[in-house]
Amino acid sequence: MAAKDEATLLAGVPTGLLVGGTWREATGGRRFDVLDPATGAVLTTVADATPEDGLAALDAAAGAQEEWAATAPRKRGEILRTAWQLIQDRKDDLALLMTLEMGKPLAEAAGEVTYGSEFFRWFAEEAVRISGRYGINPEGTGRTIVSQHPVGPCYFITPWNFPLAMATRKIGPALAAGCTVVVKPAELTPLTTLLTAAILQEAGLPAGVLNVVPTTSAGALTEPILADRRLRKLSFTGSTPVGKRLIAQAAENVLRTSMELGGNAPFVVFDDADLDAAVTGAMLAKFRNVGEACTAANRFIVHEAVADEFVSRLTEKVSAMTVGRGTDDGVQVGPLINAAAVAKADELVQDAIGRGADVRLGGGPVDGPGTFYAPTVLDRVDAGSDILRTEIFGPVVSVVRFTEEAEAVRIANDTEFGLVSYVFTRDLARGQRMIERLQTGMMGLNVGVISNASAPFGGVKQSGIGREGGFEGIHEYLDTKYTMTPSPFP
Repeated sequence: MAAKDEATLLAGVPTGLLVGGTWREATGGRRFDVLDPATGAVLTTVADATPEDGLAALDAAAGAQEEWAATAPRKRGEILRTAWQLIQDRKDDLALLMTLEMGKPLAEAAGEVTYGSEFFRWFAEEAVRISGRYGINPEGTGRTIVSQHPVGPCYFITPWNFPLAMATRKIGPALAAGCTVVVKPAELTPLTTLLTAAILQEAGLPAGVLNVVPTTSAGALTEPILADRRLRKLSFTGSTPVGKRLIAQAAENVLRTSMELGGNAPFVVFDDADLDAAVTGAMLAKFRNVGEACTAANRFIVHEAVADEFVSRLTEKVSAMTVGRGTDDGVQVGPLINAAAVAKADELVQDAIGRGADVRLGGGPVDGPGTFYAPTVLDRVDAGSDILRTEIFGPVVSVVRFTEEAEAVRIANDTEFGLVSYVFTRDLARGQRMIERLQTGMMGLNVGVISNASAPFGGVKQSGIGREGGFEGIHEYLDTKYTMTPSPFP
């Protein structure tokens, strides 16, 4: 189905709060602007939820919990499957909407629709596979029954960079498990989540099972929700500092938590790597989503013997990329999300340059309207540079060089983060050693994209707690109950 024109599309997107199955205005009628980062123009305005609205959403979720948990797994799965199909039917609309509010090129937005919707299809299938076990205890005196039960009402805080996938990755398993949900989408990109909620309604989701409360006052909205004892689960995707604060708040009621936090991914290229594959992988790992991804490669750790050639090939590829509004034909690099993101990227780049990094390409913001940063390649970045410690969230390649495998491992692990790593080598044994030695929850071995709905997504160290996707994903929303019964025999 072809996408509607921008005005027609925006006119069909709900802009209220979804509470108890009803779209309504925020208390006091508050609204806020949603901007196009490529132009700075206002796309539309959205209801701005208050703390009272947040608690009303939790009231609705708590009220719907018992009935939803008792709904047959097949029925829950069928609703998710129907939602997946409806998203396929409207994929062009959703892709355009994401490009308008977030800025990513339209082709990448279409890719996110495919990837993000897959969480509904995957967990539609997992809903009917929730299982337990029955067995004889070792003494033979009783029988052990282990069963799985929905955690209960959940609160989700989603980020702006993948407005469809980060919502579906949480909503899908929660609904499949029998949990009700309150979602607070990112202030910068609420529209995609609101349209996804409307699609779930169309798919037959009962009132109160999913509630959506966009707001410009995230802390004020979140605090009373986390303090309410009816809430049983918190899932957050975002920065590590904010995640730490939320974990502290969640501890008061001992909430189940899933945290997908910051990353600082190493991209290691050994001297025996297939350089064509490594450059292709680097382009995907760095420039997907304009570099605004927690899985983005931040630190390119390249063997001295191939570094000159790798940097030359990569620079040639990057220099050919077209910068512009994501809706324009041929654009590969859209705007960063806002002016603060541009300022942060430039501060990190200038620090690296000041410490002696070679600027092979770019190195600053793009003049004109919108929040664009030039695709940049920095070579021979000094070990003390801030850009090697801080997640840049922008289209900037930072190259450091090494000579020994142990040195590459040390550099790669020299961070408090541990989300994903990328390694390029033809040596099977070396690849196996990297799987064992690199301190990350995920790894791409000779590939530049690792995300898949069927695989467990998550990190170690300060990159998070828990896993999203895969067989593991639904268990984040289930409590395990053990029951002992007497032996049925004398």
